[in-house]
Amino acid sequence: MKSRINCWEFMKCGREINGERAKDLGVCAAAANPQADGINGGINGGRICWALVGTYSCHAGKSLFSEKKNLCFDCEFHRRVLSEEGILDLEIKKKVRKKRSS
Repeated sequence: MKSRINCWEFMKCGREINGERAKDLGVCAAAANPQADGINGGINGGRICWALVGTYSCHAGKSLFSEKKNLCFDCEFHRRVLSEEGILDLEIKKKVRKKRSS
């Protein structure tokens, strides 16, 4: 299994606490949210970034929650976490079962 990493490690954005770009661009909400610490095995919100307001999208900058749905579902890191947590596989299995029963 691949090692479980946080979004800022995967994206190499530098917006984590004490990151190389944090001083100029600010710390991302995923890196600074202690209320999300431990979810999906991440540090702060590092493995639940898609569910946090004020996180940075790799393509669109700081995103509002309402804007995030499409951005995050197309994100490789989001799919990776869902797969590692068994959520993505579960959804695929449900679709396969549904097709078989049709």
